[in-house]
Amino acid sequence: MTLRVFLWHYLWIAPHLLLVGVAIGMWRQRVIRQFPIFFVYVIEEIVQFLVLYPMAVTPAVTAETYLRYEALGLGISTGLRFGIIHEIFAFTFRNYPSLSPFGKPIFRWGTAILLMLGLLAAVFIGGNDTHRVLAMLSVLSRTASFLQAGLLIILFLFSSYLGLSWRNQVFGIALGLGIFSCVDLAAAAIRSEFGTEHTNNLYYYTMGVYHVCVLVWLAYLWLPEKVTQFALKAVPEHDLESWNKELQRLIQQ
Repeated sequence: MTLRVFLWHYLWIAPHLLLVGVAIGMWRQRVIRQFPIFFVYVIEEIVQFLVLYPMAVTPAVTAETYLRYEALGLGISTGLRFGIIHEIFAFTFRNYPSLSPFGKPIFRWGTAILLMLGLLAAVFIGGNDTHRVLAMLSVLSRTASFLQAGLLIILFLFSSYLGLSWRNQVFGIALGLGIFSCVDLAAAAIRSEFGTEHTNNLYYYTMGVYHVCVLVWLAYLWLPEKVTQFALKAVPEHDLESWNKELQRLIQQ
């Protein structure tokens, strides 16, 4: 077995075995109640691996059949990733109830607009993919990656204002998803520029980064979480807490 073949099998098998540890960690830490969609996403990734990997190594399975199941898995994963973004968004603003009603419409309309743009791009932009449905789902997947990458940037920039520590589990979930999303977006841009036939090695880089992201989730779920004490923190006047209190006052008038 050559090194290339070994890496191909390893990068398929190892991250998904580690995802079992992520699922157990979520169950053990009772994180499922806070992030049920992320838990479903982890289980779906494991099931998708159990279906696609045997198909990939079985010569009797045709490429057409494999692509159908891959498109189905990609569609489910993309939908769940949008749900995870909403979960993280809702969890982050849980301590600011007056700001939440303003943020939810923005999130929903922004997601809807990006979905429409993704669909239009899949229909009108040509590509090397022979299957239109798979091309459309790929564009939607990159749209989810774009949202997750933006969410990671927001969490980094405003973590102190939102009362989030880098030890929080929600930060770890967003960190893993955001890192992989940034790499996935970069890989997609390279493929669109040079073509899929000249960028086959990108698969190894993206799966390697995915492996690292799963390790990040494992670390955040199995190591003790640092609980943020909002009541003990002195909140400056320009902080979101002051906005929240002001909105509460205006609503009660």
